Amino acid sequence: MNEDIELIDLTNQLLNYTFFISERYEKARELKVPGDFYNEVKPFADEVKLINDEWKNKAILWITINRPKNLFIQQVESTYENIETISVQAFYPETSKSRFTNLVVSSQYVLDRLIQTVKEEMGPPVT
Repeated sequence: MNEDIELIDLTNQLLNYTFFISERYEKARELKVPGDFYNEVKPFADEVKLINDEWKNKAILWITINRPKNLFIQQVESTYENIETISVQAFYPETSKSRFTNLVVSSQYVLDRLIQTVKEEMGPPVT
């Protein structure tokens, strides 16, 4: 049960990062100025990577154990890679808007789906 709560927490953190990433991308496009790699891009990407690495391991383990019907390890792996990509691309105005948006939306979908599925497996809270 604790593992489930921890997975939900990590997933929510990544979901919050995707919203920040979207906002940061819009700012980069608006200002037409890329982020400073060493002072902005790398520290942020490293921060996201720590959570993303832990999330991927826990999500794959959870799916392996619980075998949900509509959530697969490949989706977790793709989402992991998408988040790695967008956490860097968000700082560059020349990044393709449609590709970037697709990566964000698909990541958010899988993250939302995972939260919902884990909560369903947990059942109603015990009072």
